This record gives sequence, structure tokens and C-alpha cells, in this order.
Amino acid sequence: MSLASAVKARFHTEFGELPAFIVRAPGRVNLIGEHTDYNDGFVFPMAIDRAAWIALRPRADNRVLAISIDMGDRREFALDDLPRPSTVDWIDYLIGVAWALQGRGHALRGWEGVLSGDVPIGSGLSSSASLELATARAFHAVSGFTWDAAAMALACQSAENQWLGVNCGIMDQMISAAGVQDRALLIDCRSLETYSAPLPPSAAVVILDTNTRRGLVDSAYNQRRAQCEAASRHFGVAALRDVERKTFERRADELEPLMRRRARHVISENKRTLRARAAMDAGDAAALGQLMVESHISLRDDFEVSSPALDAIVDCANAEASCYGARMTGAGFGGCAVALVRAQSAGDFVERVQACYRAATGNEAILYITAASRGTETVYPQASN
Repeated sequence: MSLASAVKARFHTEFGELPAFIVRAPGRVNLIGEHTDYNDGFVFPMAIDRAAWIALRPRADNRVLAISIDMGDRREFALDDLPRPSTVDWIDYLIGVAWALQGRGHALRGWEGVLSGDVPIGSGLSSSASLELATARAFHAVSGFTWDAAAMALACQSAENQWLGVNCGIMDQMISAAGVQDRALLIDCRSLETYSAPLPPSAAVVILDTNTRRGLVDSAYNQRRAQCEAASRHFGVAALRDVERKTFERRADELEPLMRRRARHVISENKRTLRARAAMDAGDAAALGQLMVESHISLRDDFEVSSPALDAIVDCANAEASCYGARMTGAGFGGCAVALVRAQSAGDFVERVQACYRAATGNEAILYITAASRGTETVYPQASN
């Protein structure tokens, strides 16, 4: 049963009628451009064919009742009395989005609905952003405010930053909101301008889940962000995006070694991401794959956000002749990698990398071939964005 059917059926069981709306918001995999978004830089993600789904109907009052199939839980809250989280639970993502939307002047109506999703939690594929954007779309469906993808992404980012305490950049929310079918999306994280580019026609994207997890709030993510902000202050710029490679090389010795490595990753990663646009436009899978390999090395050695499991699965992938290139994806410290693979060999690639990773780590990886999907949308009744 599809997730759309699952939330629809559960809604009927719970409420005795069909939902008024069904909405979805995808997770994402970032092909290149890691830890650059909160440095006002460039990222190149694609929305994936895994998503958060909500079947819902409006309420006459200002309350939200949410039933999570995945968590086996139901929660309720009032829009005029939003409880601040002490420890973050799944319902706090919905509450945070309500807080952010109301803070931007949107008059929200209550709703009740059923949630489910197949974006693996803690994998680096943005399960949190997909839940946030699905929640925003649910409020849009019942409240009638204008949907603007960039504005909704910013609201959901604010919820994660200020309500949930995770200092994420804009990439996850933006690609979930604005993904394009069959294309990756180059995002300028300062202007939020986007450019969609086709994947090389000979290539397939494979997600490599190490089956290891990390928590962003408890990880070194916030520390890395603070280090980047300190480096940008040293150079007297708003963000590391503004530091030219030649300027960095000339002044690199002014930074202590750790901060130098952090800055070097961000500055070089922005260049790699812009070069990836040219590779995609040219349909050059080999060039794009080489950029992905260089990105992983930088993330591993300079930014130090990889892990033994991520390094093992990337090494297994890059050892395959059918692989153009692989790298860790997401915040790091566990979760997923991504590989660009010859499409005709993708099935064999999956089997061989699983065996290699099992032999190297004793752990079972989960690999799946994915496709670029549309961004957040109302799927029933069918509506325009």
C-alpha cells in the first residue's frame, strides 16, 4: 500500500470519512555542496521519491490533532497556546511550524489529520524538513494563505533554528519546498535563486544508508557553524561565501590550523558546486562524479564530519567500475552517502556495495536507487502550487 493510500485509509478509520486534503513534502539528497548553506553559499540537492504525507480535514476551532502512524502516537495542541519543547519530540516540529507561520502574520485554522513518511529518520535525507513542509502545506490547505515556496522554506527553517534549536541552513527546507521533477536544483543560499539542471542521462543516483544515526542537536553541527562564522569575521565578510580562493590562500596562515581547515572546505566546496552545474549542463557524469569524490575528501579531512561507516561505504562505492563518484551527504557523523552510478549497472552496484560494506563493518547497509521528485504539494484534491 502506498503512503498516500495508508494515510487516507487510516483517516477514514479514525474520522469516518475521507480526508478533505492530502499533502506531501519530499526528503532530499544533496549531490554536492555540503555545509555551505549556512555560509550563504551554493548547494545542489534534489528532492527524492520519499516523503512525509498528511491526510487531513479542517476543524472549526483552533486546535490541531495529529495522529502519527509511524510513531503509534496521537497529540493535540492549541494554536493560541503553543508549548515550548523541553526535549524535542515529533509533535514539536508541527508546533514549531505553527509558531513560525503565525509569527509571519498568517491566520491559521485548526485541522486534524494522519501522518506517515518513508524518509529514514536521522539518515541525513531531511526527514525533519519534509515533516515541516508537509505541516506548512497542511496549514496552507485549511487556512487559505498564499503559498510561496521560498517563504515557506524560510518559515520552516526558522522553526528548526529558533523553536527546535538546530542551526540548520536553508537547503533542506528549500529543496523540499521547491524540488523539480527529474532535475537537481542549484540553490544560491543567500538570494534563494534557483537553477534546475538535468542529471547526466547515463547516470542513476543511489542513496547509501550506512544504518548509523546521529542527532543534529547533540552533534558537532552547531560547533562547525560557529567555527565558520568566526572565520568569516576574521576575513571581515558576512559569510565565507564572500572569500575568494586567492584571498584565502594568501591569508590562510593568519588562521589557526583548525579554523583554516574549516574555511578551506567551505570555500573549495562552493567552487566545486558551481563547477557541478557546468558538468550537469554538459551531461558529463565523469566530471560530476570526480567533484563528488573531491567533496568527500574535503568533508572527511578538512571539515571532519564523516565517520568510519561513511568512509567505508564511500570507499566501497568508489571501488566499483560502474561508479562515477560517491560522497557522504547531509550533516555527517553518520547517516547516508550518495553515489552517481551508470544507470544500466545500478542493480549490480547495489548488491556489490552492500556485500563490501558488510565485510568491512559487519553492518548491513540499505541502498536504494532514487529519482528526483516534485517539491511540496497538495495531491488531493489536485491543486497548483
